[in-house]
Amino acid sequence: MSTFVQKPAEVEKKWILIDAEGLVVGRVASIIANILRGKNKVTYTPHVDDGDNVIVINAEKAVLTGKKYTDKKYYWHTGYPGGIKERTARQIIEGRFPERVLEKAVERMVPRGPLGRRQMKNLRVYAGTNHPHEAQQPVTLDVAALNSKNTRSA
Repeated sequence: MSTFVQKPAEVEKKWILIDAEGLVVGRVASIIANILRGKNKVTYTPHVDDGDNVIVINAEKAVLTGKKYTDKKYYWHTGYPGGIKERTARQIIEGRFPERVLEKAVERMVPRGPLGRRQMKNLRVYAGTNHPHEAQQPVTLDVAALNSKNTRSA
């Protein structure tokens, strides 16, 4: 009995569509991260990019629980002395690129390094309902039906 190791040439990628409307950001991000890494497949191999392509629509309608909408801060540094900057989740969601909250949540759940960067290229996040990937015939995944906690209740 030997351990199965998938080779990159044997990988078959599917396209999965997720509607994030009303879903909790952290919960949907962990599901997306597992799909991108390929951990939902029996052929999972840690050093091979065998995850599926994920399309997320309605990212601007994903919700945060508790006081994260107003209190959660996103930091970055400009590279200059004293160049630390911050924005709240509310400023990002109400701003020009509301899909970045979900992208950052997934990015921070995927390992850092060359493999993680390659896996993040399989993620496409759109703020609205339109996406240009109809030709790939994506399969819809109902994340809300997986667990009742995946949606915001009140």
